[in-house]
Amino acid sequence: MAMTPKTFGYIRQLVLARSAIVLEPGKEYLVESRLAPLAKVHGFVSLDDFADAMAAAPFGTMHRQTVEAMTTNETSFFRDIHPFDALKKTLIPEILARKAASRQLNIWCAAASSGQEPYSVAMLLREHFPELASWKITFIATDLSNAVLAKARSGRYGQLEVNRGLPAPLMVKYFTKDGTEWIIRDDIRSMIDFRELNLIEKWPLMPVFDIVMIRNVLIYFDIPTKKQILKNIRQVMSPNGILMLGGAETTMGLDDQFERVQVDKGVAYRQVGAAGAGRSNVAA
Repeated sequence: MAMTPKTFGYIRQLVLARSAIVLEPGKEYLVESRLAPLAKVHGFVSLDDFADAMAAAPFGTMHRQTVEAMTTNETSFFRDIHPFDALKKTLIPEILARKAASRQLNIWCAAASSGQEPYSVAMLLREHFPELASWKITFIATDLSNAVLAKARSGRYGQLEVNRGLPAPLMVKYFTKDGTEWIIRDDIRSMIDFRELNLIEKWPLMPVFDIVMIRNVLIYFDIPTKKQILKNIRQVMSPNGILMLGGAETTMGLDDQFERVQVDKGVAYRQVGAAGAGRSNVAA
């Protein structure tokens, strides 16, 4: 389905207003490829008719599905392995030592997509930190899209999905085979509370987090939105908590209250003045 510049402009504004994702000129092909199937589902023969119908109606199911269709849900188990090595070897042991008295650990994966990242963290905790069996763990994973959250909650993945980043020993240990799919064990799935959350809207009341992972999502926002999200994160982070971003992301030039921490080949961010091992002298 081709579309007019007017339709592309409407979709751009809808997606920007509801998700802060910027669709640059030249992304028409992306809009057409992702929205054509959705338009057909709703009975429209063209994207122009689909957009006209949305423009004439209050925000509803079609609008929400359009915004969700334009979000990028690229993910994999243990994506960019170095951050997980940093968590395992240095960052989590440091947090556990500091919180030994309270025995409470709070984690937030803020762009959970279809669940591979939070489940990777959960398996890492179960595999390497058996002492956490007696701790209270609050593990929240959020995403804008109801569709990907439904998949995450199901814990079901195809062979190609488990082949992307999931070590075979962990697949055998923490998943069961069901036809052509692999299902994560109930005790791992139950560790995580999957919730819908739009990062650019008002956030609900949150715990104070020791670990915040918001990886590979800030790159889709403009600078003012990035600054606001980082400010909001600081308000829900422990003063000594750690922030994990994607490999192409940084707080540099966006929030001077964070500083960069190099941990082997991994990178994390702490609030300026926080206690912690392995701190880099490079501010970010």
